[in-house]
Amino acid sequence: MKSLCIKTNNNKAINYLLDNLNKTDLTDIYFSCHKFSIYNNIFIHYKGLDENLFFSTISNILSFLVLDIYEDSITRNILQKEYFYFDKSEQSIVLDKFYENRLESIQDFEVKENILFEAFYNFFINCNSKICCKLFLKGFITFRLKKYISELESSIDSSVNQYLIEKEYQEFVSLLKVYINSEGYNSVLVHLIYRNSNKNTDSVLLDKDRNVIDTSINLLGAKYLSDISFSSSDMILNTLLNLLPKRIFIHLEDVDDEDEFVCTLEAIFDGRVVVCLDVDVGAKK
Repeated sequence: MKSLCIKTNNNKAINYLLDNLNKTDLTDIYFSCHKFSIYNNIFIHYKGLDENLFFSTISNILSFLVLDIYEDSITRNILQKEYFYFDKSEQSIVLDKFYENRLESIQDFEVKENILFEAFYNFFINCNSKICCKLFLKGFITFRLKKYISELESSIDSSVNQYLIEKEYQEFVSLLKVYINSEGYNSVLVHLIYRNSNKNTDSVLLDKDRNVIDTSINLLGAKYLSDISFSSSDMILNTLLNLLPKRIFIHLEDVDDEDEFVCTLEAIFDGRVVVCLDVDVGAKK
């Protein structure tokens, strides 16, 4: 017979374990919960012959216990410790992004699940006690799950980077809007025949008479400084900031071409942009 004892005073964890032990299909398993001295103790006894199946079943339950019950508090602790210089509102935004990314990434979830399973399973099969293997749940999570904690830290770092990029983007757009509103406009109308990065041909700017505008001549007179880049569209943006048109008609082949750059132009030139599903405006050679 194999016996395990899981020690914890977390009521949610206790209820989670007892509920999932009740649901398991594993036969010849018996469990009970008793409080002795400091800890509540969940005793699990297995009288079957397949010890690997027993350890795998318990390890799987404990893995999902960490993911479902403890991951939120662990994540918040990491964020408060590593990014203490963020105020509460910024930390809240980062947490929201972390949760969004977690929901969208099945692969990351599976990686964490495998790491946790391996940690618990190896602990049980290497336990030297011949009577009862004891697992102090809080201590195990704190000191024996470093690889899992590292995965969480990496995910939080990615969420922080995502937040900082979006913050810079908003500041970038706001700065250019202030500049545009303070300068008025230098031209009446500009057409942008826009082709996003998936297309094989470049985008083209046309003036009101449908003459092609050379975007390269304005490159040295850039009106903005930012790490944000739209690659080949940078020169188009810079040219528009020099021309400051009163109206910009953006011509697209289909609605799917309305990408981040088009949305950025709409945000910067607020109220001046008209998007059309038409790329044939008869450019003059």
